[in-house]
Amino acid sequence: MALTDTQLERYARHIVLKEIGGAGQQKLMRARVLVIGAGGLGSPALLYLAAAGVGTIGIVDDDAVSLSNLQRQIIHDTDNIDRSKTESAAEAIARLNPEVKVELHTARLTAQNALDLISQYDIVADGCDNFSTRFLVSDACYLARKPLVSAAVGPFEGQLSTFKPYEQDEEGTPLPTYRCLVPEAPPPGSFPTCETAGIIGALTGVMGSLQALEVIKEIAGAGTGLMGKLLIYDALDTRFRTIRLKRDPANPLNGEGARITDLAHHA
Repeated sequence: MALTDTQLERYARHIVLKEIGGAGQQKLMRARVLVIGAGGLGSPALLYLAAAGVGTIGIVDDDAVSLSNLQRQIIHDTDNIDRSKTESAAEAIARLNPEVKVELHTARLTAQNALDLISQYDIVADGCDNFSTRFLVSDACYLARKPLVSAAVGPFEGQLSTFKPYEQDEEGTPLPTYRCLVPEAPPPGSFPTCETAGIIGALTGVMGSLQALEVIKEIAGAGTGLMGKLLIYDALDTRFRTIRLKRDPANPLNGEGARITDLAHHA
């Protein structure tokens, strides 16, 4: 597709980058990205993906905007309290970049709809706030062979990785899955919720922006991704570190005795 004069101006700072250029910008404009959650992580991720010119953005969230969200969920504002987060986010994206097509999925992701929904997109950015959804998204992305950029936050900590467990490394070993990082969901109540533990608002901006950046890199084919690596950010010490994430041969998704072939176990 040829870029219009308006698009050439809007995306000029991308186009002059040799790692992106006109070809990379066209890839972004053709891309379909699904964002799970329009909350703390999803807010900056959605804004930067829209600003980058991602052609179609799907948003999955069944929640409504509340006053306590606004300390960190910057895509929403006071006037949208009690509105669905998907509608609120779509309006903000339209104001920022009206060329972006937004597809609203105002529903909870389930074993019944996850695979069909994820299969409609090129890449998934998961910013949900619970382990059950994270495992569901991870398994569905593997079965649909879709890249997954997963971010998570605690009160002052964040982590980020990209998962392509359906691909292999240079030695022919399958790449790790989310289940290699977290083998199984912890018992309910073992981790404090955001409501009880608190969270510093700007941390979600850091991690959600990094998540959007990794999605953009994956689409444009720029730089080195986070496959097989886990990026950890300590906001209190202002420290980033990256550790190697190894495949667990015992994981049930792509391990030696892989047994997950559908999403029935999530029902």
